[in-house]
Amino acid sequence: MTIQKQDYNPNVVLESDKYRVIGSRPTRQDGYDRITGRAKYTADVNLPGTFYAKILRSPHAHANIKSIDTSKAENLPGVRAIVTSKDFEFSDQEMRNPIGYETFGPPKQAILAYHKVYYVGHPVAAVAADDPNIAEEALSLIRIDYEVLPHVLTAWEGIKDDAPLLHDNLNDNSNNVATHIRYEKGDLQKGFGEADFIVEREFYTSTVHQGYIEPHVSTAFWDKNGRIYLWTSTQGHFQARDVTAMTLGIPSSQIKITPSEIGGGFGGKLAIYLEPIVALLSKKTGHPVKSSMTRKEVMEATGPASGTFIKVKMGATKHGKLTAGEAIMQYDLGAFPGASAMSRGVIMVFAPYDIENVITDGQDVVVNKPSCKAYRAPGAPQVAFAAEQVVDELAKNIGIDPLEFRYMNAAQEGTRRHDGIVYPKIGFKEVLEATKNHPHYTSSLERKGADGKLRGRGVASGLWVNAGAASSATLAIQYDGTVGLITGSIDVAGAKTALAMQAAEALGLEIEDIQATVGDTDSVGWTNFSAGSRTIFATGIAVYEAAQKLLNEMKDRLALIWDIPSEQIDFSNGLFNANSDPKHKITFKELAGELQHTGGTITSSASVDPAGVGPTLGTHIADVEVDPETGKVDVIRYTVIQDAGKAIHPSYVEGQMQGGAVQGIGWALNEEYYYDDKGQMVNSSFLDYRMPTSLDVPMIDTVIVEVTNPGHPYGVRGVGENNIVPPMATIANAIQDAIGVRMTQLPMKPIRILEALWNKDKA
Repeated sequence: MTIQKQDYNPNVVLESDKYRVIGSRPTRQDGYDRITGRAKYTADVNLPGTFYAKILRSPHAHANIKSIDTSKAENLPGVRAIVTSKDFEFSDQEMRNPIGYETFGPPKQAILAYHKVYYVGHPVAAVAADDPNIAEEALSLIRIDYEVLPHVLTAWEGIKDDAPLLHDNLNDNSNNVATHIRYEKGDLQKGFGEADFIVEREFYTSTVHQGYIEPHVSTAFWDKNGRIYLWTSTQGHFQARDVTAMTLGIPSSQIKITPSEIGGGFGGKLAIYLEPIVALLSKKTGHPVKSSMTRKEVMEATGPASGTFIKVKMGATKHGKLTAGEAIMQYDLGAFPGASAMSRGVIMVFAPYDIENVITDGQDVVVNKPSCKAYRAPGAPQVAFAAEQVVDELAKNIGIDPLEFRYMNAAQEGTRRHDGIVYPKIGFKEVLEATKNHPHYTSSLERKGADGKLRGRGVASGLWVNAGAASSATLAIQYDGTVGLITGSIDVAGAKTALAMQAAEALGLEIEDIQATVGDTDSVGWTNFSAGSRTIFATGIAVYEAAQKLLNEMKDRLALIWDIPSEQIDFSNGLFNANSDPKHKITFKELAGELQHTGGTITSSASVDPAGVGPTLGTHIADVEVDPETGKVDVIRYTVIQDAGKAIHPSYVEGQMQGGAVQGIGWALNEEYYYDDKGQMVNSSFLDYRMPTSLDVPMIDTVIVEVTNPGHPYGVRGVGENNIVPPMATIANAIQDAIGVRMTQLPMKPIRILEALWNKDKA
C-alpha cells in the first residue's frame, strides 16, 4: 500500500501523478539470469592457470608474534608462493604509527599481522598452491611463536582502568578509547528540572553479523606490465581499488576491478580483506590467484556490527512534552580505529524528536574482535533499541498513547537537531498518521494465546540520514532508439532496474528500451559505494543529468534538420516538437534513427556529488506471543510504515522494508556473537548463529508513505536502511506489553525472558 502526502493535504498535487515509468513495477532486468543461475558472481571467475590461496589466521585473541617460520610450507610440493606482512612496503610514517588510517581503509597490519595479532581469525600468512587442499596443508606447516596476552571483548570492559591496552600509540597509551564525540544543545539541567516524569535505563546490545549469503571471494592477476586485474565481491569497486592500491603502495590507476553480481552485503562488503593478499601472491607467482573465505572465516574475521552499552535518560511534562534527553554510549570498535558507527549513534539516538535540551556522549573502544563495519544504518539500531523503549515508558507513565506521544514531539521541517543540523522537508508526522490509521494498530489484540501464552503489541520509530556522495553515469543512444546505461554503482538490490526506470522517465522511453550495466573502474567515472541508502538517490541524479545532456544534444541535431534554433524545441513524453511550428514533431526513436545521417550516435555522461539527501523516518508495529514456560518469543504480526520520498519501483521498496524488518527481528530475538573465555567465537556457522528463516517470521505488511524529497528530481529518499532501525525496540516494547517486564539486553532470547519473569515473580 502506498500513501502519498496529498492523502493528508488534498490541495497538494505531486509530480508523481504525471510519471509514466516511475512508480510502476516492471520485471527486474537481471531477474532471469538470477533465478536460472546464469548470473555470474565472483566465485564464478575462473581464469586459466589460476592458483588457489588459503590464509593462516591467529588462534589467539591477543598475542605478540615472536617469529614466523614458513620454510616447511615452502618445500611442500604444489606450493607456489607464501606472503606475510614482510611483503608489504612500509613507509616511515606507517612504522611510527602502524594503526593509523590514511583517508580511508585499514592499516596494513589489519590485512596481515606483522608484530601482533588482535583477534582470533586475524590473518598472519597466506599460501598460494595448485589447489585449495595443498594450500590448506601448507598452512599447517607454518610455525608461529606467539606470546599470548590478556584480551578484552566488550567496550564496557575495555574502558576499565585494569583493562589490557591493545595499542601502544593510542591516546598516549592511556586507554582503549579511539574516538570520543559529544553533542550538546540547550541546558540539560534546566530541561530535567521542567520534567514531571523522568525515565533512566541502561541497555546492552551484542555484536551481530550482516548475514550475507555469499562469502568474500577475490581473484587477482598481476601481469608483467605491472597492471593488476581484480575481481572481488564488494559494494564499492572504486573504493576497493583505491584502498587496495594504498595498501600495496601503488597508484590506483594500476588496478582495474571488474564488478560481478553480489550475493548480499548490507554494509559488510565495504571493506577489503583478500584483495591485497591475492594481488601479492599473483605478483610472486605470475599467475592469477583466487581466494574464497569459508563461512567460519567470514564470521570470525570480517566486520560485524558493534556491540554497545547505552544509558538513556529522558524527561517529559505531564502534558506530554519532551524536555530533555541524555545518552551515554560505548561502542565496540574491534581491533583497529577507523570507520565509526558510534559517530552516527550519537546523532540518531534522539533524532526523530524535537527536544530543546540534549546531551549525547559516545566513545569508540578498541577490543579484541575483528574491526566492526557498517550494517544497515550503522549505529542507529542500537540507540533506537534504548531510546525508543524510554520514549514508550514515558508515554505509558504519563498516560498518553505511544503513537500520540511520538506525534506530539515529532521532528519536522525546520527542527534543529542536537548536532546542529536543521531538518529539511521530512515525513515523520505523515508516517505516524499512517501508523495510527493502520488496521494493525486500530484492531484489538487478543491478550491470551494458546497454552497460556501471553500477547503484546509494541511500536517504535527511527530515523536514518541517508547519504549523497559522488556518482557517475553514461548514456549512449543506439540507432534503433534504445539506450545503453552504464553506472558505477554495484547492484545490491535491483539498482540497475531502478536506475534504468529513471533514465526511461527522463527520456520518454519504456523501461525495456534501457539496457543498464555496471561498468568496471576503467569505463565509468568514480562512483561511491552502494551503501548509505545513496544509490537510487545519488546515482539517480547522475542518470537524470546525463539524460538532460543527451536530450540537449538531440535538440541541437534536430535544430539542424528543422533549421531552427534549438531553444525553440521542446521535449515531453518521448516527443520532440517545435513551439514555433506545430508541424515539426518527431519521436525520440525516430530521431535516433536519423542520427547516423547527422553526425553519428550521441553519448552523454554526468558526474555528481549531491547534497539534499533527505532523511527518512519509519514506524513499526509488532504483535508478539511469549511462552512463559520456555521464554520463547514468536512475532505473530508485523507492519512497517516508512517514508520513501518517491518509490521508484514500489516492489523493491517493499522488499527493502521487509528485509530490514526481518534482519531486525533476528537481531532482537536470536543473533549474537558468542565467545568463550579465550576470545574464540563458538557459533561461527549459520547452524549455530541463529538467523531467522521464513518459519520464524510472519508476512511483513508494508505501507509506503510518499513525502517527496525536494533534493531529487523525482523526490527520491533512500529506503534501504531505515527499516532496520525500529525493529528491536518495537519487539522489546511488545514483550513489555505482554509480560510487564522491560528487556534491556539483546538478544531477547528465551533464557533472558525467563530470568526477567523469575525476577518479576520475586519482586
